[in-house]
Amino acid sequence: MRDLTVGYRERVAVEGVSGVFAAGSLTAIVGANGAGKTTLLHAISGLVTPHRGSIEIAGAEIPADLAYLPQSDSIDRDFPISVLEFTALGGWARIGVLGRVPPELRLRAMSALQAVGLDDLAGRMLGELSVGQFRRALFARVIVQDAAIVLLDEPFAGVDAITSDDLLNLMQCWHADGRTVMVALHDLEQVLAIFPETLLLARKTIAWGATATVLTPEKLREAGLATSPAAGSRSRLAMDPGGKRST
Repeated sequence: MRDLTVGYRERVAVEGVSGVFAAGSLTAIVGANGAGKTTLLHAISGLVTPHRGSIEIAGAEIPADLAYLPQSDSIDRDFPISVLEFTALGGWARIGVLGRVPPELRLRAMSALQAVGLDDLAGRMLGELSVGQFRRALFARVIVQDAAIVLLDEPFAGVDAITSDDLLNLMQCWHADGRTVMVALHDLEQVLAIFPETLLLARKTIAWGATATVLTPEKLREAGLATSPAAGSRSRLAMDPGGKRST
């Protein structure tokens, strides 16, 4: 990315971001609400056009080789489609929207549902799934897409600990397979424990590099964030006094 500036109408959401997501890297994108995390993922995935700057993706054929998993509340779960059919949508970038779903794609979708523990719900309607089950279905769709670059927007928010651990393991498997994975999230403990690289945003880049050098108290304060103790030793991100909490 070079001097990437993105906005909606007159509002700038991301300004002057430059840097490289190395091939095969696992990077957390961290920031308060409104910091530009989702906007940045939208720009990388081609959903919005930058006002200024450029994005270059080497070795990937968009959209087939780039998978984007949005926040769950941005998807209409009442659309009349089965869990299996929804999962098979991960293959549409390769077969085309109007293409028939071939038997091999159905098999891949079923295998993906088995990998996330939803194979027994394949025939259910999408709207019947719980929040955690729906998030598993989204991950299954990413498995079907089999992309070289994976973008995840708050993928672990609002799910139980078992589901979160299962999905984290899947994400780590994608990284181990050599995929480039970028994840917008707010759980500082997860970032420190799992992600080697972190991009700290506050509409502009506050810091980008090794996680331990990025998530320092000084840089978190510069981003309008501070660490706050929660139950046990669990740490999360919170806005500084006078601001809105980000969790």
